[in-house]
Amino acid sequence: MRALHTAASGMKAQELTVEVISNNIANMRTTGFKRQRAEFQDMLYDHQRRAGTQNSQQGNLLPVGISIGSGVKPAGTSRIMTQGNVLATEKDYDVAIRGEGFFRIQLPDGRTAYTRDGSFERNADGQIVTVDGYQLEPGITVPNNATAVTISAAGVVQATLPGQTAAQTIGQIQLSRFVNKAGLESIGDNLFLETSASGQAITTTPGNEGMGQLLQKNLEQSNVTAVSEISDLIAAQRAYEMNARIISAADQMLQSTSQLMR
Repeated sequence: MRALHTAASGMKAQELTVEVISNNIANMRTTGFKRQRAEFQDMLYDHQRRAGTQNSQQGNLLPVGISIGSGVKPAGTSRIMTQGNVLATEKDYDVAIRGEGFFRIQLPDGRTAYTRDGSFERNADGQIVTVDGYQLEPGITVPNNATAVTISAAGVVQATLPGQTAAQTIGQIQLSRFVNKAGLESIGDNLFLETSASGQAITTTPGNEGMGQLLQKNLEQSNVTAVSEISDLIAAQRAYEMNARIISAADQMLQSTSQLMR
């Protein structure tokens, strides 16, 4: 019976939905995390009678046809790149992006990764790096004797040195944005890679050409909303249960038919 396979595809679809929701909820407290959403498409149809064909008896055009679907299939897990809430941390090397853009991160293999996670640190050489030790690109080195570090909304990094009244500019943070942010490839560690789907990175200073601005001593939280995720989880659970009931009902119908044919 076709309904068994159709309902089974529905159950698999809801399993994927629950997996995506569980990952979103697990990363509710992950800095700069962007939630995902499972998307689906209907599968091929068996057109037993097509709309618009002529009635063989009278020659009239049929206003509707008979098309039996074969289920649902996953189409993608799109990432929702909306702005997360900004939380004050009072830490000098915490930087949030308010608006468009990604921080540029230099990976050990020479590739450039992109992130919204602005929880930076200083390594032993004074370089500004991620919590995994990946260097911010372009590289910025803070003098060891610096008494204070400020990062402006435009990304200008300045350090105050002993015996000096004016701060010294030591670097400029650049941001990148993409035509299709959802096309970026997530590689874990809050990092993304450019793909042919995302388009090439457009890089400039914060505040220019539609780029967002920086907020020092702040971090962007995830854009996961607990209420909406729980609501989606309940809906997925109900849909899973309904598909399971269809399988049970179809099985009972098959058993009844089998008994009648004996």
